Amino acid sequence: MNLPNKLTIARVIMIPFFLVFLMTDFFAGSRYVALAIFIIASLTDMLDGKIARKYNLVTNFGKFMDPLADKLLVCSAMIAFIELGLIPAWVVIIIIAREFIISGFRLIAAEKNVVIAAGMSGKIKTTVQMIMCCLLIARLPFGFMRYVEQVFIYAALVLTVYSLIVYLVQNKDILKDN
Repeated sequence: MNLPNKLTIARVIMIPFFLVFLMTDFFAGSRYVALAIFIIASLTDMLDGKIARKYNLVTNFGKFMDPLADKLLVCSAMIAFIELGLIPAWVVIIIIAREFIISGFRLIAAEKNVVIAAGMSGKIKTTVQMIMCCLLIARLPFGFMRYVEQVFIYAALVLTVYSLIVYLVQNKDILKDN
């Protein structure tokens, strides 16, 4: 297994640790440990892709697992945010529904021996979702930050729907019978 794929697996392994620190009060700084874990996990997403492209280590495993690891990280955080009262459930439902649709679409493509890598709109969506998550974890004590958090929540929602539409339009031929 190459380094980018190891980084992807490491991101998945970090998720339970992130959730434990986010959802429990082991000590006063638990939330900041959760934030640090989330940021490190998010940075592995950027790092694994750069390494894979630079050293020609792109694999079908990486094309499939990298976006899945991102989905697991972000969706886990957003589900926890519902429990913490930080994000409306309906927003999370729409975002997770998009992820299920894309995953199903990728399975259909895989049956046809086609691997679809993440597109630019999906990468932008993921970046905005990760920034949103960082803001919601940090909960900075400035009143205006509640507005910034809301802007990122709804920007993530809009980009999620937009990236779904782009993905389906760009890959519509996958649904055609051969």
